[in-house]
Amino acid sequence: MDETRPRTYQLAQVNIARALAPLDSPTMQGFVEQLDPINRLAEASPGFVWRLQTEEGDATALRVFADERIIVNLSVWDSLEALQDFVYGSAHLNLLRNKKQWFEKPSEPILALWWVPSGHIPSIEEAKQALATLRAQGPSPSAFSFASPFAQPGKPTAKHQLQS
Repeated sequence: MDETRPRTYQLAQVNIARALAPLDSPTMQGFVEQLDPINRLAEASPGFVWRLQTEEGDATALRVFADERIIVNLSVWDSLEALQDFVYGSAHLNLLRNKKQWFEKPSEPILALWWVPSGHIPSIEEAKQALATLRAQGPSPSAFSFASPFAQPGKPTAKHQLQS
């Protein structure tokens, strides 16, 4: 790598949810039916880089936590804005609005964001660590949320930090 050029970063995100029932149950049917279209939408969205998936095309079969009803979503985006546009400015928003139909209400943070060097694919362990860091320490450059974002390394300070 050319050391005279500034290093660039991309945004990694992990979010988890505890399903109300097994994914093959009638309770979860509405969620499961939307997985493929939403995953295709994510992949076609500006700024999308990568997402964790099995050969089936999603990550719902992965057992990352001891609780088998916890599903994980892990992806990388070019920027915070690109991820926000997908999450809140696309059909994905309908999933968020209806999440109470399929998932338990969380008692602690279920989403963590963090910056990774461009081209780096985060591991599940990195994702679990980011979530644990956010839960233990609150928002920091190591792990943050949409509500409390941090600028990528070497960039001007994020909005919320200027207001503090």
